[in-house]
Amino acid sequence: MRIAVCVKHVPEGSARIDPVSKRLDRSGEGALNHFDANAVEEALRLKGESDTEVVVLSMGPEKAADSLRKALAMGADRAVLVSDESAAGSDLLATSRVLAKALEREGADLVLFGQQASDADGAVLWAAVAERLRRPVVSQAAELSLQDGSLRVKRQTEFGYDVIEAPLPAVVAVSDAINEPRYPSLKGIMGAKRKPQEVLSLADLGLEASAAGEAGSGTKVLALADPPARGDARKIEDDGNAAQAILDFLVEKRLV
Repeated sequence: MRIAVCVKHVPEGSARIDPVSKRLDRSGEGALNHFDANAVEEALRLKGESDTEVVVLSMGPEKAADSLRKALAMGADRAVLVSDESAAGSDLLATSRVLAKALEREGADLVLFGQQASDADGAVLWAAVAERLRRPVVSQAAELSLQDGSLRVKRQTEFGYDVIEAPLPAVVAVSDAINEPRYPSLKGIMGAKRKPQEVLSLADLGLEASAAGEAGSGTKVLALADPPARGDARKIEDDGNAAQAILDFLVEKRLV
């Protein structure tokens, strides 16, 4: 059996938009998206002592290999990075196209995603990839088990839990409530350097340059601007008298 985990290398700290390219600035330090760490952990838990292979897959710049190495240090068996200049600036549609091609190449029985990424919080990429792969998809997984060629998911909702069963192959997006990701051990960190790490271009996946990046995207950012001023707003600094200042403001506006 093969489990593929799609992970993302996200900027650390506050997100910044480049005013020239109108894209997220990824020039600084980055890290493995914390939701994806839960997905890696769940793949390793499902693997257990079996002969299941866990492969981690990412699309991004060369530095995204740092996050893949962390996943390898946690215990994943192999890493694949799709890195191509032509893919820079890909939106959801283009990204899902590239990832789906890479996953088709892997032929995984189960594809895991983190529920969302901290740099976008879109929480829809897994659905787009599942649609391209024509596979069943379950999101917000709080518990996951495999048995006899099918999966069983306890899905977290705002009203409680749904229990969903689906045949394999399938796509599952896990929530951060599903587990507590392990910390890579020193042995794991050293061992990660010897594990297979493959870098692919769009051409390696049989894709034209126009299939990704701005050319392959269905959306385009036309302009960036600060949010409009709130008009008659007043900023209150909490120096110990904030509560009284707020009350005085409400009295002044005849709201209390």
